[in-house]
Amino acid sequence: MNFIVKEKIELLEFLYQNINKSKNTIKNILKDNTYVNDKKISKFNYVLKVNDIVSIKNKIDDIEIIYEDKDLIVVNKPYNLLTIGTNKEKEKTLYHMVSDYIKTSNKNNRIFVVHRLDKDTSGIVVFSKSEKLKEELQKDWNSIVKLRSYIAIVEGNTKDSGTIKSYLKEKDMYTYSTNSKDGKLAITHYKKIKSNDKYTMLNINIETGRKNQIRVHLKEMGNLIVGDKKYGSKDNSIKRMALHANELEFINPKNKKIMKFKTDIPNSFKKLIK
Repeated sequence: MNFIVKEKIELLEFLYQNINKSKNTIKNILKDNTYVNDKKISKFNYVLKVNDIVSIKNKIDDIEIIYEDKDLIVVNKPYNLLTIGTNKEKEKTLYHMVSDYIKTSNKNNRIFVVHRLDKDTSGIVVFSKSEKLKEELQKDWNSIVKLRSYIAIVEGNTKDSGTIKSYLKEKDMYTYSTNSKDGKLAITHYKKIKSNDKYTMLNINIETGRKNQIRVHLKEMGNLIVGDKKYGSKDNSIKRMALHANELEFINPKNKKIMKFKTDIPNSFKKLIK
């Protein structure tokens, strides 16, 4: 939840006025979950200024809730966690954890998957609280999404920027490039953020959302994502795959509002590119 401050006021009093919960609950929120202009603040008498942004960042079993309203819930998925269940794993999923969370207020509450991230990719995932909105979002997802940005750390060095286009096809759990008759067009843009003698940090924007698209395109470019065992990386420096969905911007079809979300780059990524 985000609030824009309209007048000079102490933080605790502001929370009392804007959050419909008991005073003890609000004090606990102030202690652990309150941010002012993205900086964590826990002092009850902290003085807010006009146009400060107060954010309440809740968590579900250590999963950050980036945003929540009556229609949507947006979370920061950890790596090594499935978005939805498979035949082998049905319980330990992001969907299951978020579903349990919203049922705490009403057992009839439901969530619906709008899009997914690979198990080994961390970052922004959106769930709808109604099937109708989910269908509206999915129906034209590629058109309503204005930005899908990722941070990746790859092996070796790259050009300062570039675009990768190919037709991708899935077979036996893998994705690979093929011809236009058999595959679906995939477009990936990348821009170098910084590099050292071993790794490069890239900002990646995708126009299409094919399965494993970024992983396959970077491999074909000759720069495997650090920790991407599936596509051949043997580098396990940070004990995970170095791919994180850090920004998402889309138009909500229900009210035509532009929704913008951003997360921090994981600290383990930063340590590789000192």
